[in-house]
Amino acid sequence: MATFSVTLPSGEIWTPKFVSKLNQDNCIGCARCVKVCANNVLALAGMTEDGDLIVVDPENDDDDDEYERKVMTIGTQANCIGCQACSKVCPKKCYTHEPAEV
Repeated sequence: MATFSVTLPSGEIWTPKFVSKLNQDNCIGCARCVKVCANNVLALAGMTEDGDLIVVDPENDDDDDEYERKVMTIGTQANCIGCQACSKVCPKKCYTHEPAEV
């Protein structure tokens, strides 16, 4: 299969890489990535002792006692435009990006 690529005005071929995985074991829940993503791809969640995820509103987080730690999740992967801004700001390098196959 071929990958999705774009020819830029300069004639250069650019192959966007879309978010495919997020390593929640390394994630510290800092939410830097969700702040730079303009397309609502990511979501902040609280992880319970049992590994269950609870969606957290980063603006109004009053449920600290319901979970052990915060982690990022890929909420709406289809919204990703391949800019990789999330991985550029991630201090723990939690993201994996891959080209889309067409």
